Amino acid sequence: MIFELRLPVINPQMSGATLEYLHSTGGSLRVGSKLLDVSVDLGKAFAQECPPISYYRFVMREAVWLREIKVRPGQYSEVDDPIALFSSGPDEDLNQPIKRPVRVTVAGIMYHSDMWTAGDR
Repeated sequence: MIFELRLPVINPQMSGATLEYLHSTGGSLRVGSKLLDVSVDLGKAFAQECPPISYYRFVMREAVWLREIKVRPGQYSEVDDPIALFSSGPDEDLNQPIKRPVRVTVAGIMYHSDMWTAGDR
């Protein structure tokens, strides 16, 4: 089976998010594996001196194979943009129809030094 991850609505005022860090670029992922971290900037929705930026981590809720990442660190994606493709086995044909969204948990996290915005681009 083929699964996909599209950028979900994390905050009702968000229009998109920036990929900050990839914890995995492919291979087998198990329940609880970290997948990626994103930042959400609500500065356009709420103008103020210090823009309201929050950080989130996507964690796997099912065992799958990460087959393709469609974004790169530093890339901004809009809500519902494709982020990644997964399969239930390592060699499944990615050209078959997507069966359903992959199951993930999204949790708020603190900023960390491995994030794209922390380093040299």
